[in-house]
Amino acid sequence: MNPKMEEPVNIRNLIARLPELPGVYKYFDEQQNIIYVGKAKNLRKRVTSYFVKQHDNRKTSLLVSRIRDIQFTIVDSEYEALLLENTLIKEFQPRYNINLKDDKSYPFIRITKEPFPKVYPMRNPVRDGSEYFGPYASKKMMQAILDLIQKLYPTRNCNLPLTPKTIAAGNYKVCLEYQIGNCKGPCQALQSQEDYLQSISNIRHILRGNLAEVKRHIRLKIDEAVGELAFERAQEFKEKLDSLEMFQHKSTVVNTRINNVDVFGMASSENTAFINYLRVANGMIIQSQNLEIKKKIDETDEEILLNAIAQFKNANQGESEEFIVPFKVDIETTFPITVPTMGDKKKLLDLSLKNAFYLKHEREAAAEKLDPDLKVDRILNTMQKDLRLSKQPRHIECFDNSNIQGTNPVSACVVFKNAKPSKSDYRHFNIRTVVGPDDFASMREVITRRYSRMLAENTPLPDLIVVDGGKGQLSAAVESLKELNIYGQVPIIGIAKRLEELYYPNDPLPLYLDKKSETLKVIQQMRDEAHRFGITHHRNRRSKGFAISALTEIEGVGDKTTGLLLKHFKSVKKIKEASEEQLKDIIGPKLAKTVYEYFRNSGE
Repeated sequence: MNPKMEEPVNIRNLIARLPELPGVYKYFDEQQNIIYVGKAKNLRKRVTSYFVKQHDNRKTSLLVSRIRDIQFTIVDSEYEALLLENTLIKEFQPRYNINLKDDKSYPFIRITKEPFPKVYPMRNPVRDGSEYFGPYASKKMMQAILDLIQKLYPTRNCNLPLTPKTIAAGNYKVCLEYQIGNCKGPCQALQSQEDYLQSISNIRHILRGNLAEVKRHIRLKIDEAVGELAFERAQEFKEKLDSLEMFQHKSTVVNTRINNVDVFGMASSENTAFINYLRVANGMIIQSQNLEIKKKIDETDEEILLNAIAQFKNANQGESEEFIVPFKVDIETTFPITVPTMGDKKKLLDLSLKNAFYLKHEREAAAEKLDPDLKVDRILNTMQKDLRLSKQPRHIECFDNSNIQGTNPVSACVVFKNAKPSKSDYRHFNIRTVVGPDDFASMREVITRRYSRMLAENTPLPDLIVVDGGKGQLSAAVESLKELNIYGQVPIIGIAKRLEELYYPNDPLPLYLDKKSETLKVIQQMRDEAHRFGITHHRNRRSKGFAISALTEIEGVGDKTTGLLLKHFKSVKKIKEASEEQLKDIIGPKLAKTVYEYFRNSGE
C-alpha cells in the first residue's frame, strides 16, 4: 500500500474480499455519504488500484484519503456496469464524480404500436403503447443492431398512417426506400401485413437476445427456397443466417415496462440471513443495497424475507408496483409478489441472488479466517444435512481394497477428524482369509477386523463409515457390521467411482450430490487418500516379498536371517554390494560367506 495514503485497516480487509467480477462500487466518507461511484470489469483489481499507486491528480488523492467504507453490486457484464454507474451518479450526485446532467440519457430502440410498426432509435421513451429495448450505453452498438435488423428484416421508415383499409384504397405509392431495397413496399400491398408482422416478431426476438427462434425461421426459408430450386433466394437467406450467427448481444434488463419493481435475493445460513435489494425503474437498476440479519430462535426464512420487504417498503416513499422474490411468501398486499421462472424478471432475480450469495460467502470467509473452527462446523453441518445424518460426522473412516492380479491383497483405512486427515490414525491390513481378487470378501474381513478390535478395546466408533465401491462392497461391509451387532449404530455409505454416486444400505437408488458441494469434495478426498495409502502399502509389500524371495533361495538363509539383513541394508541391492566383512558383522562368518559367494557366483 502507498504509505502516504494511510488507509484504515478495515478498508484493506474490504478490498481483499472484493470479487474479481464486473460490477459497480461506491465509496463512502466518515458520515456515510456516497462520495464516488465507479464501474469495473474486475472489481477487486479496479478498487485496489486506488490504494497501491501514487496519484498525480490531487482530486484523486483527496478522494482516497476520505474513503471509509466500500459497497459494491455485482452485474453480468461491463456494459451493465456502465448503465448502473450512470444511474447511480444521477441519483446521488457524488461530489468526486463527473457532473452528469439530467438531460443526458442513453438511447433505446423503439417499436411503435401501429398496424405496420416502425423500428427506430429514441432517447426519451414515452408511454404510448410502444415497445422499448435497451438502453444502449454505446450509440455505435445500437446502430450496429439497427443495421443488422434492417439487413435481415427491412421495415418502413415513412410516417404514412398505414392500415389495411388505406392500403386497399390505393392512397399511396412506393418511394425511393423501396427502390433501393430498404423497404418491401407494404404501402402498395407488395408486402402483406402478415409477413410484415412476422418480421417485427423476429426483430423482437433479436432485441431480446432470443436468436434461436429467428434462426429456426430463417432455416425454414432456406429449405423452402432450395425445395423450389430458388438457389439465389436460398443464398440470400444463408447470408442472413451468417450475419445473425455473428451477432451477439446480451443485457440483464431489456424491457422498459419493468417499472417501479423491487427485487429481493436471499441467501441463508444457520444463524444469519443475507438480503440483496434491487430497485428497478424504466428497465434499469436505480438502487442496490445489502442487508445482514441475525436470526432469532425458530425464525424462518419466510419471516425474515417479509421483515426485509416491510423495511424496504417503508424506506421507499410511494407504493411499489411489484415485488420479485425467490420463493412464495404468505402475505396479503395491494401489489403482486411474484416468483418469476423465466424472462427479464427472472434475470433480475438471478442477479439479486448472485449478490446475496456473494455477500454470504464474503462474510463467512472473513469469520472463518478469524476462527477456523467456524469453517469446520459449517462443513460438518453441510455434510450432516447432505448425507441425512443424525449428527455431525466429526470422525469418518474410509476403506479401500488394493491388489494386482490377485497378489498381495491389502486394504487401507484412512481416518478424517473434523473434515481433515488424521494420519496417525491411518491403518493398513494384509488380507489373510481371501484367496484371489475378491473385493467383497476382502471388505468383509477388514471391516470385521477393524471394528471387532475397536469394540474389544472399548474405543469410540466413528460417526460415519465410507467404503470405496458400489452396492457390492457396501453390502459386504453391512454383513460384517451385522455380525458384530453394530449395524444401525454407525451410518455407512458407499461411493462408486464412475458417476460419484453415493449408495445407502437397502436403498436401490443412489444419491447424487452437486459436483461442487463441499460434502462430495470431502468424501472424494477421503476416497483418494485411502486409494493412495493402500497402493503405497501394496507396493511396499510386493517389494518386500520380492526381496524375501531372492534371499530365501540361498541355502541356509531363512526368515530370521533375511529380516536381519533387510533391517540393516534396507534392500537386496545393497546386500549384493556388501563385502563379506560387512555381512559377517550382521549374520556371522558362516552365513556371511554363504551369502557373499552366492551373489558373486550367480553373477547377480
